[in-house]
Amino acid sequence: MNRTASTRPVTERLLPDAHGLARAACLLAEGGLVAFPTETVYGLGADGRNAAAVAALYAAKGRPSFNPLIAHVASLGGAEREGRLGPEAARLAAAFWPGPLTLVVPRAETGTVCDLARAGLDTIGLRIPAHPVARNLLALCGFPVVAPSANLSGRISPTRAEDVLGDLDGAIAAVVMGGATAIGVESTIVACLDGPPRLLRPGGVTREDIERRLGRPLEGAGEAADRPLAPGGLLSHYAPRARVRLDVAEILPGEALLTFAAFRPAGHSQARQVLDLSPDGDLAEAAANLFGYLRRLDASGAETIAVAPIPGRGLGEAINDRLRRAAAER
Repeated sequence: MNRTASTRPVTERLLPDAHGLARAACLLAEGGLVAFPTETVYGLGADGRNAAAVAALYAAKGRPSFNPLIAHVASLGGAEREGRLGPEAARLAAAFWPGPLTLVVPRAETGTVCDLARAGLDTIGLRIPAHPVARNLLALCGFPVVAPSANLSGRISPTRAEDVLGDLDGAIAAVVMGGATAIGVESTIVACLDGPPRLLRPGGVTREDIERRLGRPLEGAGEAADRPLAPGGLLSHYAPRARVRLDVAEILPGEALLTFAAFRPAGHSQARQVLDLSPDGDLAEAAANLFGYLRRLDASGAETIAVAPIPGRGLGEAINDRLRRAAAER
């Protein structure tokens, strides 16, 4: 980070052009933290080989050290240097990379991602993002960049550079100002380890599409809640300051309302603020709006955000997963 005469840290705002990305890659190589857009949400990047940089990332986010980080790479060759892709992982990589799918696989002997980033596990979560800014940045780096969502741990994931700065301005070296993200929920995470592939976190690629490619059902996670194999495994993740109340049929005075498909519960006129994730009932639009709308309702001052029912099909599974985590006791 640059510093002014008063020594106050300044987070650089970088354009997503050749000069800005070269500067971002340089900062990452020097151990700095740089936020950048992917097709899902903004990621907070650190050199995955550099334990000091990863420790700084945990500190900036307040992230639990037992929650492993996803390593982002520019190519299949880069992924294969870090992890061992068996037949089913390779099939999913061929189908969905670049894209919003993270594969948790055994760590390769040639892997360079440090123990701290892997939370001491012998597995690694890998992704090749589809966003052109992310791809170009990773290609310039030439090393794996670990990147959880660019927000304070447990807070709402950022879909715009302004969201990143709202949480982390002055705490990180730079943010690449890449506009709004397209998908709006994090990547789907699938573990391809011993036994059948397991869905660890629903996200931007639907369960149905993955099962179609595999030709078999995905199993559930079945992992210990205090020792997750992948990011997003902690129950109280994605939490706004306000309490979250799910599947409401009636709004209480002063609550904020997050709704879907133009549904208006009884008492909606009493709501402090009303936001509809998708008046037309489009789950892709709802996913893209989810975190931004939660932030806006949280900023309304309401003590409770009431959430109308949302279908569980397709991307609705990921949306409901995030909302359940936001509503968990903490």
